[in-house]
Amino acid sequence: MFPTKFAEARVFVPDVFADDRGFFKETWSDPKYAEVGLDMRFAQDSCSSSKRNVIRGLHYDFRMAKLVQCLDGSIWDVIVDLRRTSPTYLQWEGFELTDRNHRQLFVPAGFGHGFLALDDDVIVHYKNSVPYDQAREGAVSWRNPRIGVEWPLAGEPHLSAKDAAVPEDFLP
Repeated sequence: MFPTKFAEARVFVPDVFADDRGFFKETWSDPKYAEVGLDMRFAQDSCSSSKRNVIRGLHYDFRMAKLVQCLDGSIWDVIVDLRRTSPTYLQWEGFELTDRNHRQLFVPAGFGHGFLALDDDVIVHYKNSVPYDQAREGAVSWRNPRIGVEWPLAGEPHLSAKDAAVPEDFLP
């Protein structure tokens, strides 16, 4: 486990058993993660596929915590504290998650989350603490000047129409 600048967010690396055939890892184990301080129930698993320079986010649902990992390729994964009463409000941190480093990022409830696909074909897996609810999801612009995320883009970003429509200066 690796700490982050946020007390509630952490990076986990599961046990990985590799040999000349490939590897095996447990991507979640209730007792193992509880031992290292992540004792929670997840309600939904989701996956996304993205091409290079796709930015997804920064999305939030203030009820939802997530455990995020990259199963294929690599991403620049970003979290931003959107809790108005927090001493780290609007601070962000980025992490490289890859299929090779096996890192998993725990995103606490109250944080915005997004990522940039660094490879041509990327698969990202999310464990969500509550089911997805479109009515509760919000978004902050990936280039909001008050947050100032430094994205390692190699070309023009590709955004969904929904993410492109978020006003740059909007904050929840």
